[in-house]
Amino acid sequence: MTAQPVQFDGPGDGRARRIPPMPERTPQALRLAIQEHAPHLLPDFEAHWRRAIGDAFNLTPVPAFMRLWWTQYAIARDPGLEAHLRDLEARASKCEDPQESARLLGEYSRLRRTAATVEPGQ
Repeated sequence: MTAQPVQFDGPGDGRARRIPPMPERTPQALRLAIQEHAPHLLPDFEAHWRRAIGDAFNLTPVPAFMRLWWTQYAIARDPGLEAHLRDLEARASKCEDPQESARLLGEYSRLRRTAATVEPGQ
């Protein structure tokens, strides 16, 4: 896999970061990408797969599983984005101003929605 320029232009030291591209949109390709670039996600990914899909004869849960983990990996492959989302969540949970908290959570949601739409190879 070749690295692509980072898409998140959030807080940082101003240096360009490189992030790996998204894999093919298959469970196997996603698992391999997680294993290589975000190994901290792998135990939860595999446990969720065994619990939700495992020996199932019904593949109905697979699209929802893929949407969740596609988004998780799209975030985890960019440490700056992952840290920014954790910061937004922490600030919103401590915020005493409801409007500011809603703004922070809105930004958090927007960034997650954007991460979910990243295509293979991006």
